[in-house]
Amino acid sequence: MICIEAKGMPYKELNRIIRHQLANRDETSCLKNINGQRYIGDALRGKQKIIIEGTPGNDLAAYMDGLFIEVKGNAQDGVGNTMNNGLVVIHGDAGDTLGYAMRGGEIFVKRNIGYRAGIHMKEYKEKIPVIVIGGSAGDFLGEYMAGGIIIVLGLDRSSSENIVGNFCGTGMHGGVMYIGGEVFPYKLGKEVQVVPMTERDIYVIRSYVERYKHYFGLEVPAVAEKFQKLLPLNKSPYGALYTKY
Repeated sequence: MICIEAKGMPYKELNRIIRHQLANRDETSCLKNINGQRYIGDALRGKQKIIIEGTPGNDLAAYMDGLFIEVKGNAQDGVGNTMNNGLVVIHGDAGDTLGYAMRGGEIFVKRNIGYRAGIHMKEYKEKIPVIVIGGSAGDFLGEYMAGGIIIVLGLDRSSSENIVGNFCGTGMHGGVMYIGGEVFPYKLGKEVQVVPMTERDIYVIRSYVERYKHYFGLEVPAVAEKFQKLLPLNKSPYGALYTKY
């Protein structure tokens, strides 16, 4: 394992070193004492692993295409921005706009996330991005979502704590969300609906719960049957607002 001491290091210098390490080795890289450095892993390709000790700054893994990034702490805004492939595992909370315009790969967050996660998420054929959230999500989850899978487990919540914020699925026109608890109708965007779960849905949820348990070493209760499935009402909710020519 190659370790980089990043305490006090400017983000440009840190990212230059990371790119040099990955270009010349296939080993795992460990970044120590990360404290807000931005753009880690951005647009990188390959199958290497980066372990981050600390709190990375905005746009972690943006445009990333294939790496495995594991964060031993929290993450700030914009994780996985337009991410194309790879895996991000966060052992804490994450900020706003997680998975913005995400096109592929997977993001697992142990605890809670902020606003507008999964906004403009999209899929193409077999390329289906996935976000798994262990705790709860803020307002506008899945806003304008066009594809992919979002799973919110809702673990370790109090009885008075909401699993998602307001305007969940506003403008959603593709993909699916699985919410591990009751979502009151007033919290949903007018473009989404709650539909019955199928055996296939339960299989999908259980498979990702097993992955979640593996990454975080947690015992997760058998909650798959208690999920609510959210789908868009139609594929072009704002089609009337645009001209045809």
